[in-house]
Amino acid sequence: MFRGINAIALDAKGRLSIPTRYRDALQTQTAQVIITIDTDAPCLLLYPFSEWEIIERKIAELPSFNPVARRIQRLLIGHATEVELDASGRLLVPGVLREYAGLQKEAMLVGQGRKFEIWAAERWQSARNEWLTSDLVGTEEMPNELKNLSL
Repeated sequence: MFRGINAIALDAKGRLSIPTRYRDALQTQTAQVIITIDTDAPCLLLYPFSEWEIIERKIAELPSFNPVARRIQRLLIGHATEVELDASGRLLVPGVLREYAGLQKEAMLVGQGRKFEIWAAERWQSARNEWLTSDLVGTEEMPNELKNLSL
């Protein structure tokens, strides 16, 4: 499980270095990982290859005549890019994905269980501040699974 927030830097070539403690878990059976866009936020999603295969299969099975399903298929699978961690634990983020997420020099690697989110540092700070100060009570229906969760 990937958890925690890590400040990371992109070099001039668009490479970012994965913290050492996550490298083995990201490279479960292969050095390849998948990076794609998040369809609801200006960040990227980073999956171990084996986890991505499960997600991709589920997305591909969605009905292609449903406009919402088709949008997700086009965006998630369309932007999905296989990248390889080099010997130093770095991966090259493709330019189109860096542009989408607004990645330049400073980024945040945010653990989300079975995947990571990669945010431009300033976008992460802004989104986090908004989430911390917003009052969502009554604006969205809470999933039943959360209603019984005790923290």
